[in-house]
Amino acid sequence: MQFGFYLPSSGPTARPEPLAAIARKGDELGFYCMVAGDHILVPREVNSPYPYTADGRFHGGAAVEYMEQLTLLTYLAGITSNIRLVPSVMIVPYRNPLLAAKILATMDVLSQGRLTVGVGVGWMEEEFEALDAPPFAERGAVTNEYLLAFKELWTSDNPTFEGKYCRFSDIHFLPKPVQEPHPPIWVGGQSRAAMRRAARLGDGWHPVGAIPAAPLEPEELAQNISELHRYAEEADRDPGELEVSMKAPLYDVNSSPSGVTRRRFSGEPEQMLQDIQTYQDAGVGCIIFDIRGEDLNRSLERLDWFAEEVMSQG
Repeated sequence: MQFGFYLPSSGPTARPEPLAAIARKGDELGFYCMVAGDHILVPREVNSPYPYTADGRFHGGAAVEYMEQLTLLTYLAGITSNIRLVPSVMIVPYRNPLLAAKILATMDVLSQGRLTVGVGVGWMEEEFEALDAPPFAERGAVTNEYLLAFKELWTSDNPTFEGKYCRFSDIHFLPKPVQEPHPPIWVGGQSRAAMRRAARLGDGWHPVGAIPAAPLEPEELAQNISELHRYAEEADRDPGELEVSMKAPLYDVNSSPSGVTRRRFSGEPEQMLQDIQTYQDAGVGCIIFDIRGEDLNRSLERLDWFAEEVMSQG
């Protein structure tokens, strides 16, 4: 099993010095990857249902200051050596596909091949409208097309593409990414459409689990992975080549109320290790934990604790 952690993209720890300290600590401790979320802006009024809270409300706050995801990761690429960089997820329709492909290729070159591209279709219709992005209702088709365009730009000596939302020809696209044929693509989302996208166009599936709005218990996950493999076979792809990386909270030891069944990924290290083994048995190869907080020392302590008490025992 490989492990990663969320980076702060807003709040007091989303500043150069705390970000650098967190990234360097994770790199030093041997974490596999670090991930950053994607909001370019947040409209003052958001009515779109948020898929990862039980009440469907987005609690990020319209006035919260968000770092731009790809810029943040590029900054951290320059001060780390081994840890992988994962936009998780990059909302594909938000950015011009040629520009996004160029930024991602540049990040892969500057990091010497440490980029994994986490992608999603997005959920906030108001942000689509504010960015003048392609129509929200067509975001799945747009994402599929842009991913195909990325691959053409990253792999072809004479990139040519003719689609409904994107077209180009007679261009040079350099530099190419370091990784061949291109950086791995993890497709986020829990829907069947997302799983089909992962099977056809991605190198892995990247769901969220162990939260009230998306519990994704091991039994359900195993069933989903079976569906993922079926979709891959239908697309003439080898299911064994698809990774499964899951994002999850890291709960404090005493986070489960008295008399309530213990939450997944909470409790003592032995309990955490059992949860991790259960998900590994179901088919997960990487778990990315949310260690974010407003206190830098607390975030660094959680990384140290996890590395010493859990990672080292695996």
